[in-house]
Amino acid sequence: MSLYSAARRQPSAVLLVVQLLGVLIYPLTEGSRGGRLAFETFGIVVLVLAVFSVRSTPGLTWVSIGLGIPAVALSFIDVYNSSDVVVAVSSVFHAAFYFYAAYSLLRYMLSDHDVSTDELYATGATFTLVAWGFAYLYVFVQVLVPGSFIAAVAPSNDRTWMELLFLSFTTLSSTGLSDVVPISSWGRSVVMIEQLAGLGYVAMVVSRLVGLTISRRTT
Repeated sequence: MSLYSAARRQPSAVLLVVQLLGVLIYPLTEGSRGGRLAFETFGIVVLVLAVFSVRSTPGLTWVSIGLGIPAVALSFIDVYNSSDVVVAVSSVFHAAFYFYAAYSLLRYMLSDHDVSTDELYATGATFTLVAWGFAYLYVFVQVLVPGSFIAAVAPSNDRTWMELLFLSFTTLSSTGLSDVVPISSWGRSVVMIEQLAGLGYVAMVVSRLVGLTISRRTT
């Protein structure tokens, strides 16, 4: 089965797998221009799959495309002509795109009381989309207020994308295992919002799907 066929049948599952592969691939792309180009190319694949997932939901495709195209374009500009303005604007577009895709998948999961296999995968895919969105918000905050996040290793440097993504995952999942710490007021504000989002996601979305799945199996 081709990737296109799989994406048509279970887009949320494909999106989740690609997002998780990204977590493993990103460390290989750090530290070189070629690596950054590979990183952005992989990002395009994720963005396209996210748009495809949104198309299978009540979300508006044109909104996803309208946010995704500037995000990709600004990412490539950043590779060859990086500046704080480009990084900040790119981060805003990326965050808006991922949050909108997550919102669309939420509407997809909450639209009825039947739980399909793809909706179960959408639970994980939505989580990763939200984590990516907050990671880009952290990038924006770091540009807005340099030194907003410190780490045990090289505390005086700006945090890398992988470090901020790690912070986002540990905050959203409420594990608290990150060695990256927000020290500015803006950084702490965004972290607190993500903590509340993670708690609400588990309490309202995950618990609902688990309840509906159990109810379906017992009837």
